[in-house]
Amino acid sequence: MHIIASSFRSLMVGAAVVMMGAASLVAQGQTVRIIQTNAAGDNSHVIDPGTTTFVAVSEGIEVPHGVSPAPDGTRLYITNESMHALDVVDTKTWKVSKQIHLSGRPNNVAVSKDGKKVYVGIAQAPGAVDVIDAVALTNARSVKVEGSVHNVYVTPDGRFAVSGSVQSGIISVIDTTTDTLAWSLKMSAGIRPMIFDANPDGSTRNIYVQLSNYHGIAVVDFATRKEVTRWELPAIPGEHKELEGLQGAPAHGLAVTPDQKMLLATSKWYGAMYAYSIPDFKLVGTIVVGSHPEWITLTPDGSKAYMGVAGEDQTVGVDLKTMSVIARVPVGSVPKRIGTLVMNAR
Repeated sequence: MHIIASSFRSLMVGAAVVMMGAASLVAQGQTVRIIQTNAAGDNSHVIDPGTTTFVAVSEGIEVPHGVSPAPDGTRLYITNESMHALDVVDTKTWKVSKQIHLSGRPNNVAVSKDGKKVYVGIAQAPGAVDVIDAVALTNARSVKVEGSVHNVYVTPDGRFAVSGSVQSGIISVIDTTTDTLAWSLKMSAGIRPMIFDANPDGSTRNIYVQLSNYHGIAVVDFATRKEVTRWELPAIPGEHKELEGLQGAPAHGLAVTPDQKMLLATSKWYGAMYAYSIPDFKLVGTIVVGSHPEWITLTPDGSKAYMGVAGEDQTVGVDLKTMSVIARVPVGSVPKRIGTLVMNAR
């Protein structure tokens, strides 16, 4: 483990107040679950981060891709690559309650802040983001973008849905009020995972982008719509550099803590997760987690990160205060996409 101790301690002190506030929300009759989809299987595992064990398995979605929860915790939305559909999972039963046909084969998925829309990236040419009416549970429209879509996200303020294309290297920003294309940006390579941080007023500050065949992070200023910096993730002394099975994505997972002070990134080259302080982007922690770590999700208080470690068929949990592995949960085959569900008491 490699940690810059003084920087890390000051970062975590600043995060403490935010973490305590978020933890109190969970204590008021709420239940947190980590949802792990298994890319080479037909199921998704439901993990209790308190006990670090899985408590349920949602079956019957062959080749599940992205997962995103409804804000009220009553549903999961999982993209079904085999059926070109969005499957709606009832979190009481963990069974599919509705299947919504899409305009093509989907990849990742994101839900609007108010829970009324679901945005689905369509991973085949010419490229689109399908907009699902989450009240009527129908496919309301398809927004055309340039290049097949790998990932789609909703910005912290909910004003935009942002998609990225591996094929074209274009980031497309959709206005969620009108569901029309607002602007786009061509990057130097294919767009892999993205994540955002926010300004004090809640508006989007930066887009953090991982790119095809680049072992690092690029930063796009959301207001100016320009890339402002990028850096490579450093080598880890003594660790074997893995070059097989990368699919053009040596770095493939990002997260920002709720206090907006820490950026996390996974590396498939070194089987590791890196932590950087925001806004100065100083490396504050590095931890080896296992072969081919992918997407990252966080507990609501920002104290723990969970990621699918595809080469180990595990979901790995990391304590962000100590930068240590706290859980290795065996799941299904090739776990990749992952999400955090908060359920109210029912």
